[in-house]
Amino acid sequence: MTEPAPIRLGLLQYPVGRPASIADFAKGLDRWLEEGRAQADLLVLPEYAAVELGAALNGGEATEAAELAAMITAAPDILSAMRDAARRHHIWLQPGTLPMRAPDGRVVNRAPLITPEGRVAFQDKRAMTRFEAERWGISQGADPNVFDTPWGRIGISICYDIEFPKHARVQVMAGAWLILSPSCTDTLAGFNRVHFSARARALENQCYVAITPTVGEAPWSAALDVNRGRAGVFGPMDRGFPADGILAEGQMDAPGWVFCTLDPSLIEAVRRDGAVLNHRDWPRAPFGSPKPASFA
Repeated sequence: MTEPAPIRLGLLQYPVGRPASIADFAKGLDRWLEEGRAQADLLVLPEYAAVELGAALNGGEATEAAELAAMITAAPDILSAMRDAARRHHIWLQPGTLPMRAPDGRVVNRAPLITPEGRVAFQDKRAMTRFEAERWGISQGADPNVFDTPWGRIGISICYDIEFPKHARVQVMAGAWLILSPSCTDTLAGFNRVHFSARARALENQCYVAITPTVGEAPWSAALDVNRGRAGVFGPMDRGFPADGILAEGQMDAPGWVFCTLDPSLIEAVRRDGAVLNHRDWPRAPFGSPKPASFA
């Protein structure tokens, strides 16, 4: 069996803009992909990056509800533009997420993974933040899955999902050696929750985890008015990796690409002969209900 090859990963710290139409959004996407494709095999955008379109699509009504409704209606056309872009640039593309209507009528936050031929598969966001559940009415999506790629199996744990160990864990147990976590956070606290959770998931599973956020201020957008963060790629804090596990990071709140080449053989090696073996030693069975300890 052929070992997976290293992957050149490109993470876009996406500056929220003000496209006038889906065609305008597609032109901007083209410019970013043209810039990134020479240095990467897989390009990743942040969660809700395309929601910058909501302000133009909702007829000028600057409310979260109006922007969300417009995005849901336009989601098939936006996805089509994303697929066209992947084909045009012949690149693997994870273009962030889209609020989309599920077959049962619920609205879910859905991350496409698009091949260079334009084929698409999805990972839904499983855990909703209070903002999504209480103000946008977005529902819990499907269980985590994995994606077969030329570089082996990868997973996607969208933003808040990366804060829950079991979401990434089931993907790793299904063979994922890399977890992508596109994010959208409007405070430093929110960014730090994603950042430190991603580093913890890389430690626990002896895998790679990559995050990338929306950045910048967009007062014309009710949904994406403030955006904080920076991209990062993290690995286990063990042999063959930096002591802090940080493989690459962008500049805080600054737009642009962050690139990093990831070798799956290093993950195999550290899982086999690391200073510790977190991946192997993950508890296989529940601990049971804790009981009060006795003091002597």
